[in-house]
Amino acid sequence: MKVNYKIWFEDDDGKKFFGKGAYVLLKEIKNTNSLNKASKNLNMSYSKAFNIIKSSEKTLGIKIVSTEIGGANGGGSTLTEEGLQLIREYERSMSVFDKVSEDLKKEITRN
Repeated sequence: MKVNYKIWFEDDDGKKFFGKGAYVLLKEIKNTNSLNKASKNLNMSYSKAFNIIKSSEKTLGIKIVSTEIGGANGGGSTLTEEGLQLIREYERSMSVFDKVSEDLKKEITRN
């Protein structure tokens, strides 16, 4: 048996702005240094990936991805410090919920 859950972040009005999909996207951008490559690796359209990032940035009022277009190095995307912090907060939240889930499982199966 397993106690399951989903984690997402909402604004003060209850609008979801960051969840597992956005988390996985940010991690892939971090690994590839490219929004385009990240979206391809995740079988996601570039426009969807772009909109996920822009929606989160708009809600938070901060940049989470920095993009450089073209140039000598061919451009690319990197996470800002705020984007990296968002990953850390999501991972911390998952860790806390994993512990709670495991504790609930133990409590339920004991009874």
